[in-house]
Amino acid sequence: MTENRETLRASLLKELDPAKIPAHIGIIMDGNGRWAKSRGKSRIRGHQEGARRVKTVVRFANDLGVKHISLYAFSVENWARPSFEVSALMRLIRAYIIRERNDLHAEGVKFRLLGRLEELAPEIVRQAQISTELMQNNPGLSLNLCINYGGRAEIVDAVKKIINKGYKADQITEELIAANLYWPELPDVDLMVRTSGEMRTSNFHLWRGAYSELYFTPVLWPDFDDVELLKALLAYQNRERRFGMISEQLAKN
Repeated sequence: MTENRETLRASLLKELDPAKIPAHIGIIMDGNGRWAKSRGKSRIRGHQEGARRVKTVVRFANDLGVKHISLYAFSVENWARPSFEVSALMRLIRAYIIRERNDLHAEGVKFRLLGRLEELAPEIVRQAQISTELMQNNPGLSLNLCINYGGRAEIVDAVKKIINKGYKADQITEELIAANLYWPELPDVDLMVRTSGEMRTSNFHLWRGAYSELYFTPVLWPDFDDVELLKALLAYQNRERRFGMISEQLAKN
C-alpha cells in the first residue's frame, strides 16, 4: 500500500462508526476477467488475483467486527462459461479452501459453503467440510463461500424441503421458508457490494437481500482492497434504513 493509500485508509477509519458496522455483507466479486484483459493476461490469471484479494477483504472485515461475509464465487449460471474456465475455477476454489484453512482458523474465522453442493466435485465438498468442522467453534466472522449458488435456486430448494416435510399450503409462511434456506441461521444481508461497475444483483441472495443496501463500485475485484471496503461501509452508514416505514417512525424507535 502506498503512503497516500495508507493516509486515506487512516482518514476513512476515523470516520467509521464501530457501532454501525453491518452484521452481514454480501459481495458479488466481479471484474476478474476485465482486470486480466487490461493487463494482457489470461482470464485465469485474473481469477487467481481475485482469490488473493479475498484474503485481504476477509481479514479486514473480521478486524472491523463484521459477523458474516458472503462471497459470490460461482453461480448456477456460471456452468455456461467455457469448460476450460469452469475447470480452472473449480481447481482454484479447491486450492483456496486448502491453502487458506490454517490462516483462517488462526484468525478465528468460521467457514462454510452455500449452494447446490451435491452438484460439485466430491473433493471440493470434502475439503469444505474439513474446514467447516475445524472452524465451527471460532469466535470471529463467518466466511460463506457461495459456490454453485443462485438466489432463485435457494428458494426453490427451500420450497422442495417444505413439501417433503409434509406442510400444507396454508402453513407456509415467510418464517418457514427462511428456516429452510441453505443455512437458516444466516441473517439477512445488510450491505450488498458489487464491483466492476455493473449495477445488478445477478441472482445473489434474493431472499436475504430483500432489504439490503446496494453499493456499486467501478473498481474491479482484484483491486478492491481495505480502502474500498471502508468506502462501502461509510456509504452504508450514511443511509437511512427504513424497512417500509417513514423517518418519523424510526425516530420514535
